[in-house]
Amino acid sequence: MLTLKYIQENPNEVIEKLAKRNFDARDIIQTILQLRETKNQTQVQADNAKAEMNRLSKEIGILFKEGKTEEAGQAKIRTGELKENIRELDQVFAGIDEQVQALLVQLPNVPNLAVPYGKGAEDNEVIRSGGTLPELPEGALPHWDLAAKFNLIDFELGVKLTGAGFPVYRGKGAQLQRALINFFLEEARKQGYEEIQPPLMVNEASGFGTGQLPDKEGQMYHVTEDNFYLIPTAEVPVTNIYRDVILDAKDLPVKNCAYSACFRREAGSYGKDVRGLNRLHQFDKVEVVQIAHPDQSYEVLEEMVSYVESLVQKLELPYRILRLCGGDMGFTSAMTYDFEVWSAAQQKWLEVSSVSNFESFQANRLKLRYRDEAGKKPQLAHTLNGSALALPRIVAALLENNQTEGGIRIPKALVKWCGFDVI
Repeated sequence: MLTLKYIQENPNEVIEKLAKRNFDARDIIQTILQLRETKNQTQVQADNAKAEMNRLSKEIGILFKEGKTEEAGQAKIRTGELKENIRELDQVFAGIDEQVQALLVQLPNVPNLAVPYGKGAEDNEVIRSGGTLPELPEGALPHWDLAAKFNLIDFELGVKLTGAGFPVYRGKGAQLQRALINFFLEEARKQGYEEIQPPLMVNEASGFGTGQLPDKEGQMYHVTEDNFYLIPTAEVPVTNIYRDVILDAKDLPVKNCAYSACFRREAGSYGKDVRGLNRLHQFDKVEVVQIAHPDQSYEVLEEMVSYVESLVQKLELPYRILRLCGGDMGFTSAMTYDFEVWSAAQQKWLEVSSVSNFESFQANRLKLRYRDEAGKKPQLAHTLNGSALALPRIVAALLENNQTEGGIRIPKALVKWCGFDVI
């Protein structure tokens, strides 16, 4: 959430920057400024009323001592009127604050200056690419057919147990999933990330803190009786560990990683692009999260991008890295890099990771701050996270790209975790 101070001091800058997202913030900003002016005027009225009440309160005792009972009584009546007036003004204050808050949560994060202009995915900027596109044998199969042929993933059984988008992994398919999770967690540990095992459900405050609520409420599974939400990513519980926390600047950056199942309703998703593992309602992912000093957060972002790139390289997958344009970025992000891997049988790029810097947007919602020196006022920290990595499309690309006449080859980096080098 953008800070009110930033909006008040830079209204035109906010409007201009949000236009890069194709978001017209003029009406919201104007209304916020008008409400704040009304609150300032109300504050003057309240201050005057309190000053008069304090003056009268002192005079009443003096008037009684002087025997001026009638004047003292009139002063008491006036004091009662002022108390009621102040109570009404306090209600006006609360109403204005609620209105301002409701408007603030509608504003997305302002993009970094380096974010390109654009309306959608077609305007994203390819930063770099790597790996070699594989040449598949004749009759190569997409991953859903390979999964059936080798009894790795049962999509129909998932429909029976739950519904579409909830596949059942079995045999070497389940072992491959577990191998990837262990590989990603171990690589994260080597890079200094502390592993967290978070809850799979969060409360409303956690959903609000990282920006899923109220923006993505329709995409989350809601446990209505307890008012909990199934997590769409481990980013939500892990980042919320630091909600209402003041960190010491010398401890930054804080680095956490977590494996979790992720749950997304993906309402409106249909067609060939959701076949197989391309888009699921439940999937596994390892997430990396960092809390950084504002002066260092973009260095941290580049470090995280390099780290995710190293994972894709070790899996021997052809990939490309895109810097998202303003129109394709998530609501909370100031800058996002997407990773895509090549799916040889489908002949398409599949997104497998987003690595983002949210600057202080999430931290303001979370009241996540740091202190440089004892006695100094705490400042908002910067938050970052990235998929490292999401499993479904990684599995799809591994199966498709590594199919040979003798079976499916396992990348060297995974062999020790799988226990086999070919399916």
